Amino acid sequence: MLSGILINGQFPGPTIDCVTNDNIIVNVINKLDEPFLITWNGIKQRKTSWQDGVLGTNCPIQPRTNWTYKFQTKDQIGSYFYFPSTKLHRASGGFGGFNIAHRSVIAVPYIIPTQEYTVLVGDWFKAGHKALAKILDSGKSLPLPDGLLINGRSKNKAVFSGQKGKTYKLRVSNVGIATSINFRIQGHKMVLVEVEGAHTLQEVYESIDIHPGQSLALLVTLRNNVRDYYIVASTRFTKPILTTTAILRYAGSSTPPQGPLPIGPTYHIHWSMKQARTIRLNLTANAARPNPQGSFHYGTIKVARTIVLGNSQAQIGGKLRYAVNSVSYVDPSTPLKMADWYNIPGVFTLNSIKNTPATAPPRLGTSVIGTTLHDYVEIVFQNNESKVQSWHLDGNSFYVVGYGPRQWEPKMRRRYNLVDGIPRHTVSVYPKCWTVIYVSLDNKGMWNLSVAKNDNGSVRYPAMSVVLLMQHTLWVYKTQKLDWLFLLLPRKRMTPCVLFRKCWDIVGDKGGLGFKKYKDINRTLVAKLAWDMAYNVEKPWASAFQEKAVMERMRLKAPSLKDERCGVAILAIDKSSLAWETKVKIFEGIPALEVKLKAIHLAIFWVVEMK
Repeated sequence: MLSGILINGQFPGPTIDCVTNDNIIVNVINKLDEPFLITWNGIKQRKTSWQDGVLGTNCPIQPRTNWTYKFQTKDQIGSYFYFPSTKLHRASGGFGGFNIAHRSVIAVPYIIPTQEYTVLVGDWFKAGHKALAKILDSGKSLPLPDGLLINGRSKNKAVFSGQKGKTYKLRVSNVGIATSINFRIQGHKMVLVEVEGAHTLQEVYESIDIHPGQSLALLVTLRNNVRDYYIVASTRFTKPILTTTAILRYAGSSTPPQGPLPIGPTYHIHWSMKQARTIRLNLTANAARPNPQGSFHYGTIKVARTIVLGNSQAQIGGKLRYAVNSVSYVDPSTPLKMADWYNIPGVFTLNSIKNTPATAPPRLGTSVIGTTLHDYVEIVFQNNESKVQSWHLDGNSFYVVGYGPRQWEPKMRRRYNLVDGIPRHTVSVYPKCWTVIYVSLDNKGMWNLSVAKNDNGSVRYPAMSVVLLMQHTLWVYKTQKLDWLFLLLPRKRMTPCVLFRKCWDIVGDKGGLGFKKYKDINRTLVAKLAWDMAYNVEKPWASAFQEKAVMERMRLKAPSLKDERCGVAILAIDKSSLAWETKVKIFEGIPALEVKLKAIHLAIFWVVEMK
């Protein structure tokens, strides 16, 4: 007897349809006999990393208990899906579509379709997730799937209807755990319009590869004779090739699908890599906001750090494990976010994984990479195995800038696409090949960077995972804004110059708060506090002329923290149009602060936080 994980009695679970910036509330009641979590694949969870639904940032939902997720689809559009992130639950179901429509005031760069369909394609194992876990624990690889399902249904059971002459949007996701698929429709061409929240150049495809964890949107216009046609999904890079079909039915059709299935690629790795390079960003189209997607010139930003992640396979403790840079990830009993918040020692060590592959034998560990908020990072995924992998980053999207065979070398950078690479959250890494992404780490929190697919299972189970901890450069992680200092300030309206002197009397040489050693930082701090009290908080005046006059009066000219006239550094962060790289350089010269000066940490965080 086959068994699966149902959501509200449905397989797949119900599709969540929402609009940009909607607030989402989902109450998950766990009726399984083991802990359970749902993750929202591709939803960035702005300022709500604890709603991401993965171990480390969430405690698992215990049997016969519930957890209510609350998050916002902040500045996002596109095609996504949700799925269980614990153990191998995803192999038994528990997934469903998650679609974010654009706001009515935002135009889309293609014809509005007559109707949309959510198409969830994935591999299926009759054994169930518990039996699959035992196979992995015995040191063996996962077997070949028993088949493929389209919307949870076997061959020819799923039907999608439409009228001749009309255009329809198919939101297609690969919800499988181990198998890349090729998707095609008999007698019809497909126009790619969106990939994981980014509008693409509208290339026409007869078939398209979709790897585990990936989602995209296709436009299909029904121009053929009125009858039924096959929708085909087949496995990639497997022997034998598995195939399943659904039905595209023209309104009024009484003729079943005829003829052979359209031919698709099988093991052609280079073909798939070449096709992946054709998926490019539409620079002139908007996404969730009205500004063009191409207004962010990702290829011109200086890379602050390069991380090379190489995978390996090994037997550790009698179990088949995967490792990244020689560390095989283990979920600690104490969630990482809780350990970080409460400063619990012994749970993880920051930067316990190296920036480049190590030659040491694989070992168990909780790999956490410490990063700085707003860092611009180059990540190289080096696949040393014989199977395609899908790397996924929670909480962020990244620009795919390059694919290539064999080993990555720095000279490969001249082959990068630095103009219209597609931003997405899940990228394929082909066997014995490399893939490179650029990512702007602008979403504060702890985020999982993990393989959504490999030879031996699914997300996180074989421990091919790391955690990115994004911190402020001068901020003690998780602390609050400096509100207490406002209580010390006079509550009557004053100009910034007067407030500056008042603030300095409190925290400076005469204040007696122990900050004498850090005069430059204090002057920077109080200049900002004075400005915000007079300009932002009290708002007695707000004209550009007065702002300029005050800046000149305070002689805020030198962008150096070694100069006492350092208030310009603060104003540059919040007020000016200086490039972010320039702003970062301004603050790089601030010396490390002692723990006892935590208040200064907080104040500077408040200053540099991007709003």
